[in-house]
Amino acid sequence: MNKIKDFIKSLSWKQIMLTAVILFCLMAWGGLTAFAVVKKNGLLDQTAAKRWSKEGNTAQISCFFTESTEIDKDKIRAFEHELDTLFKESSITAPNENARLWADAYSASGKITLSSGKTSLTDASAIGIGGDFFLFHPVRLLKGSYFSGNDLMYDKVIVDEEAAWQLFGSNDVVGMQLTIGGIPHYIAGVIRREEGRFQEAAGLDKTVVYVSYETLEQLGLTEGISSYEAVMPNPVKNFAYNSVKEKFGLDENRMWVIENSARFSIEGLLTVIAEFGTRSMNARAIQYPYWENVARGWEDVLAIVLVLQILFLLIPLVMIVTAFITAWKRKQWTWKDVGLFFVRCRDRISDRFHNEKNKWKYF
Repeated sequence: MNKIKDFIKSLSWKQIMLTAVILFCLMAWGGLTAFAVVKKNGLLDQTAAKRWSKEGNTAQISCFFTESTEIDKDKIRAFEHELDTLFKESSITAPNENARLWADAYSASGKITLSSGKTSLTDASAIGIGGDFFLFHPVRLLKGSYFSGNDLMYDKVIVDEEAAWQLFGSNDVVGMQLTIGGIPHYIAGVIRREEGRFQEAAGLDKTVVYVSYETLEQLGLTEGISSYEAVMPNPVKNFAYNSVKEKFGLDENRMWVIENSARFSIEGLLTVIAEFGTRSMNARAIQYPYWENVARGWEDVLAIVLVLQILFLLIPLVMIVTAFITAWKRKQWTWKDVGLFFVRCRDRISDRFHNEKNKWKYF
């Protein structure tokens, strides 16, 4: 302790200030890094690839279509067949017989009216789902369970707490019947909507219900399938991304493809920084669903965080290099001194290790 105090007393105010600045920058960098990691892992709509495979050899791909692009279930089925053929030709197989090699989902946004008999919820915002939608979007269930867009029956609905209270005066409504266009449907689950500035701006400031795509198409109002998502093998960089773009067979003016599993990487965020100012200029007539708008909002935030991380690392580096050069010019040390310093450090570590080892010999 006394040695530390003596060392601090030997420092000039300039040295103390420089050390404080370096420590502050490193602490700020650490805090920003922790924030970025927590936020990236918390965006569950963007992390399906991690949940699908822990080995890191898969990718999550999202496609968003323009309003004039007519995508129907037949087009989706044809695309799925193309992917199956591609994997067979590439000799890509599942890790075991019972495992699925890939999964996908599609969705449409629209409006729908639900009635409980006593009360109606008119023109509620609805997401019509197909495939394994909730694999990609594990919304927070309070009660009940998810349903699959591949179910033979299209009579299940997931509502949020607000809709449950409006329709039934309770959130304990799993299994209860409501009607859509006079057709009976049953509540499979009740969810809690995500909260936050980006979520509310993206459309989660009001009731959202989830129904099958068939229900929305036949009994509600929709412009058709607007998004498609897949999680699949990605043996080499951009394999999954390029495969989806190629097999869909649509030009870039009618479809926007994103690799979700790479968008928050350093490379992905540097692209966001490079496109600053022009990124918000959307020349395509695409209406993004709420989860994509939330992701794009956090892309901007995390790009700014990355800039700050770089700065907080660059400042100490410049200060250390400057001090190094200044000390060299003043001839306060030589390269031989540096070598001797590292040798002494090595010898101290070695002596400490041997001393500790000798202590344990007598036990």
